[in-house]
Amino acid sequence: MNRWRALLPLCVLLLGGAALLIGGVLDRFDPHRLLADEGMLRSGIAAHPVASRAAYASVLALAIATGIPGTIVIVLAGGLLFGVVEGTALSSVALVLGSLLLYVASRRAFGPGGREPPPFARKLRDGFAAHPVSYTLALRFVPVVPLGAMTVALAWLRCPVWLFLGATWLGGTVSLFVESSVGAGLGATFGGDEPVSAARFLDGRILWPLCAFAVLTLLPLAVKTLRARRDRRP
Repeated sequence: MNRWRALLPLCVLLLGGAALLIGGVLDRFDPHRLLADEGMLRSGIAAHPVASRAAYASVLALAIATGIPGTIVIVLAGGLLFGVVEGTALSSVALVLGSLLLYVASRRAFGPGGREPPPFARKLRDGFAAHPVSYTLALRFVPVVPLGAMTVALAWLRCPVWLFLGATWLGGTVSLFVESSVGAGLGATFGGDEPVSAARFLDGRILWPLCAFAVLTLLPLAVKTLRARRDRRP
């Protein structure tokens, strides 16, 4: 009975995530739909500035806590509606709160145990312990391990809370800034009546954030290559 009680919070979150996906909650943040309703949404934000920001952060935090994929569309919406700086700030708060909720539920579910972790989890633990910030940055920028899966894995490995939160905030905020920049560029570039074309993606408001994201994606590989070369030197 105690074991099921420990598993209950994590099961509730995962089931909630499945319900959100089945209910199509992410469809409400489709960029085309957001651009079509942008005027109405901005009017609502102007009329209820505090409540609208709290609602946005709560929705994103809930999506992150339930571990559902595709939360980038919510971040893009934040950049579109609140701008780069404020969108990044709100998304960063939501990221920390949502990740913490999933981490606590996962840690309660796994509890203390003496079982030896499998090779992948052991590699994750060793790498995170040796280079916590750079390792989390790599996991955030390269979509090999989803954020929710990484959170659950680190909770199972009993990563210290302060280290988990610090690395999550630092690694997440950098990518959230880029994603919010793309979202803000969507509104400025595609908000008019002109048809969408490939040429419009060359607009600097879209192109430069995408280039920055590409650089961030390649950064872990570049660092790994430089370290390998350094280690081979006599």
